[in-house]
Amino acid sequence: AVVYAALPTIQPLQRLLRAMLRSKYLARVLVVWGSELAAPSASKLVAGSGSSRVPVHVVVPPRRGIGSRFLPHPLIETDAVLALDEDVALSSEEMDFAFRVWQSFPERIVGFPARSHYWDDTKAAWGYSSKWTNEYSMVLTGAAFYHRYYQEMYSRWLPESLRQTVDAAHNCEDILMNFLVSQVTRLPPIKVTQRKQYREAATSPATAYPSPWNDPDHFVQRQACLNAFVTHW
Repeated sequence: AVVYAALPTIQPLQRLLRAMLRSKYLARVLVVWGSELAAPSASKLVAGSGSSRVPVHVVVPPRRGIGSRFLPHPLIETDAVLALDEDVALSSEEMDFAFRVWQSFPERIVGFPARSHYWDDTKAAWGYSSKWTNEYSMVLTGAAFYHRYYQEMYSRWLPESLRQTVDAAHNCEDILMNFLVSQVTRLPPIKVTQRKQYREAATSPATAYPSPWNDPDHFVQRQACLNAFVTHW
């Protein structure tokens, strides 16, 4: 599993790791440290999680950027990669269920958060929607499985200009990965459901932390990225 961490607190990451380490299938955890703060030790992150057979590694990428979550790494030895944002709220049972689904569809992205796109006649551009409907066209890699081969393709096959768009916005890497996989396979992603919310909510002002999902510019950026990526394909 690869967890991208960039929040100014490690509490959400510690909660996620406690759930992950109970998985029946987990082989290894890589925490890609994207924060400007000093990276914590792996022992600090798993403190209080009890003994575990699963090694946890903290990796500081050579170049900070949200696209670094897709960098190939020699410690990733399994075909299946579970990509997670640090504030995701998933149980080990939900992760294990998604893995079993991915085993039947290893060429596709299989995960939890779904989004859709549509043609907006009034703007003559593609629109991006996070509304809950019965249709979707993307599964975000904030909580999804994909084959590790796509990390190689993202980092070495995609044009540098597309990756620069992602790094400049510090956003949209999940949309770009959906474009990539759909281009290669000509197949849609697969959404799996869960019993509870996808992201953790701050329970009080004392535990609150800034999230890009609460930034009003976040949605605007994603629509801009979507249309920029479309022009390439």
